[in-house]
Amino acid sequence: MAEFGPIRTYPRGVDVSVDAAIAVGLIALLLAVVALLAVRLSDREERLQQPPQPEDGVRVSEALARVLAALPETSIVVSRDGQILRSSAQASAMGVVSGNELRALEVIRLVELVRRDGVTRSVEFQSLRPPLGKGQLELRARVAVLDSDTLLVLVEDLSEVHRLEHVRRDFVANVSHELKTPVGALSLLAEAVQSASDDPDAVRHFSARMQIEATRLSNLVRDIIDLSRLQGADPAKVPELLEVDRIVNEAIDATRLVAQAKDIDVVVGGEEDIKILGDDGQLVMALRNLLTNAVAYSPEHTRVSVAIRSVDGVVEVSVTDQGIGISREDRDRIFERFYRVDQARSRETGGTGLGLAIVKHVCANHGGECLVWSSEGEGSTFTLRLPLPAAHDTESPIREGETVR
Repeated sequence: MAEFGPIRTYPRGVDVSVDAAIAVGLIALLLAVVALLAVRLSDREERLQQPPQPEDGVRVSEALARVLAALPETSIVVSRDGQILRSSAQASAMGVVSGNELRALEVIRLVELVRRDGVTRSVEFQSLRPPLGKGQLELRARVAVLDSDTLLVLVEDLSEVHRLEHVRRDFVANVSHELKTPVGALSLLAEAVQSASDDPDAVRHFSARMQIEATRLSNLVRDIIDLSRLQGADPAKVPELLEVDRIVNEAIDATRLVAQAKDIDVVVGGEEDIKILGDDGQLVMALRNLLTNAVAYSPEHTRVSVAIRSVDGVVEVSVTDQGIGISREDRDRIFERFYRVDQARSRETGGTGLGLAIVKHVCANHGGECLVWSSEGEGSTFTLRLPLPAAHDTESPIREGETVR
């Protein structure tokens, strides 16, 4: 007969299910604790696998630095007490900042005003170009509240904008002046012709002068139009593969009558079959202007030569005359618009003062340059230096005059 342990007796009225309920509750609590520990361990492992994250203040500072670096203006971050917290390298180059202090008085005053009332302000001022103080910068500063502790200073260099505006005003003024001269002369000559209607010799004389002034006016208008077109045209966008020989011959043909009138021989020599990429009209225009000047400023019965050669990836087209030459002082300014070495001679030759400015723009448009050598009484040499196309451009099956896209 099997033996059993002692039989447990319960007092009357006690329910056996109570102990069972307590056991179930303890088991549930234990399972909940285990689950919580598992979750926390999982979170800890996940945090360990992730890279450390910067604090909020550092993250905002880095974001601000990235924003300031992307701005076109020079940026300076100043604390409420005037200490520079961050500044661009250009701030020192402009002379606005020196070390950790603001140097420009106009900016210092502006920062003080904005610090007081929090109103964004701007000011334009002039600053000497550091470090030697040679030259002057035109600057515009704008100050705004960045947050409760810092101010933001943005400085913009307006020197180039002011220079271009000055050039534009001078160009308009010069064009107006240059146009008034032939127009006024034509008006006076027309009155003279009218008053001398009974004198055939006087009529012929004045009408001849009218033709000269009309030609001068026509040339001036043509050069102004050419110059304005050059400033808006970029031959590099749709270049053509061109033969230098053909460009030279076309420019010579355009000036042949003027040269023959003074019995000036125009000769060509140098390398042949050289090709370049560019704009045919612009290059012919530039070379025609050089030949026109060479003929105009050369005595009769002399020679103008055109030489072509390639050296170090560059084609050089030189125009040499036996004319009056150019002084050293004038050589630095001859490419300026409307600048004339000899005003009286320019009136005689019908020069507009824009020919060499056009040559300069054409060379710049083609990535080249124009050099000048001259000696007074011995003549001058102007050299167009233009880059030769890469080997794969010349070896491609592009025909002469065909557009390269």
